[in-house]
Amino acid sequence: MDLTYAPALESAAIAAIKPRYQLFLDGAFVDGGGDDLTSVNPAAGETLTTVSTASAADVDRAVAAARRAYDGPWSRMGGAERGKYLFRIARAIAERSRELAVAETLDNGKPIRETRDFDVPTAAQHFFHHAGWADKLGHLGLGPAPRPLGVAGQVIPWNFPLLMAAWKIAPALAAGNTVVLKPAETTPVTALILAEILADADLPPGVVNILPGAGDVGSAIVNHAGVDKVAFTGSTPVGKRIQSELAGTGKKLTLELGGKGANIVFADAAIDQAVEGIVSGIFFNQGQVCCAGSRLLVQESVAEEFLEKLKRRVETLRVGEPLDKNTDVGALNSQMQYDKVTGLVEVGAEEGAGVWTSSCALPERGWFVAPTVFTDATASMRVAREEIFGPVLTTLTFRTPEEALAKANNTPYGLSAGVWTEKGSRAMGMAAGLKAGVVWDNTFNKFDPTASFGGYGESGFGREGGTAGMAAYLDTDDEGAL
Repeated sequence: MDLTYAPALESAAIAAIKPRYQLFLDGAFVDGGGDDLTSVNPAAGETLTTVSTASAADVDRAVAAARRAYDGPWSRMGGAERGKYLFRIARAIAERSRELAVAETLDNGKPIRETRDFDVPTAAQHFFHHAGWADKLGHLGLGPAPRPLGVAGQVIPWNFPLLMAAWKIAPALAAGNTVVLKPAETTPVTALILAEILADADLPPGVVNILPGAGDVGSAIVNHAGVDKVAFTGSTPVGKRIQSELAGTGKKLTLELGGKGANIVFADAAIDQAVEGIVSGIFFNQGQVCCAGSRLLVQESVAEEFLEKLKRRVETLRVGEPLDKNTDVGALNSQMQYDKVTGLVEVGAEEGAGVWTSSCALPERGWFVAPTVFTDATASMRVAREEIFGPVLTTLTFRTPEEALAKANNTPYGLSAGVWTEKGSRAMGMAAGLKAGVVWDNTFNKFDPTASFGGYGESGFGREGGTAGMAAYLDTDDEGAL
């Protein structure tokens, strides 16, 4: 009897992808001065749409529009009134959730069930949550009258395009700031659909400006003299460059960068539950997650049993068409990312790690990589040190909690970690010793707008979400600028 899932395809037509998108500048959709870019469907390797891009002059116009809006209606508006706009945006995201989910899948390559069940709902949650804070800034614990900073320049990555836009825009607006945002060049579509929602919400012109483009546009925004606050999510090398460029400028800066998260499994853990957590931690969004649990540290006494169960579970993952509601692992975002991931898999094999790959069939078109597990790895191997950003898990073993801590902390990154044990005291003790901004206890990849998120070391600094995330967009008189 054949018990495999029949295809359950979502219709691509629901996204109503336009043949061309424009900049959203000063409340209007306009052509930019840069060359059009082509957005590609990663699952097919085919053109999805074209997008107008910004020039340096467009950045100047956008910052000027944001400044006018800030000096004019927005910063003077009461918090309750600002909150109404955010509530309106949140409701519109929820109402257009199916369209946004399909568009995100087509533009990014991630499975529809992830965009439908996580990306879009969480984006709406961020606007709902921050709408509630707009008239309560004096209750954040940041002093009686925290003030907005002015114009926020924001640059977001390609792995969670809509969610990262919401993650950054919502707190900035709730605090009374205005925004100039650049989406990633490979995934600009849902940010521009969000711009349609902003326009439909009658957001005052200039409050949010969305400028597609490549790295030069992001650099122009970050370094613009009219920008008061910079928030960047992306690679560590670019984050380091931004920090160096902004040193001494007085701009507030938040950086959320790379990671090499460790999932630590003790012998007393609920093994089946831990297996599910490990799978979610590394194969969610094809492993293209900054806080992915890309290193597995498993206690030596249960390592063999655990890895066998893990391989059996990974073997069941369905890799393929992202619009199929049964798909677990979709396509990598671009040819560049595909080449990076497959190249590091080859490096791991050359370094002597054992390589196990799921036997799943891969589509003939698109940038798909089968789930891969490295065994018998050592801490000196590149696959144990470098952020692969793909569906690749590197496993190591340990004997004692002290050894687990030493191996988990043996990384320049410090974004996330997970601990799997039945003993609460052990979990808390490990959390205290782990150099990571987020530590999950017997779970992984759980997010909420009320919880702050961010890292240490080469994973960046500053927090997004929660009250600490609001503080990043407010003048609180107790934080120094760069």
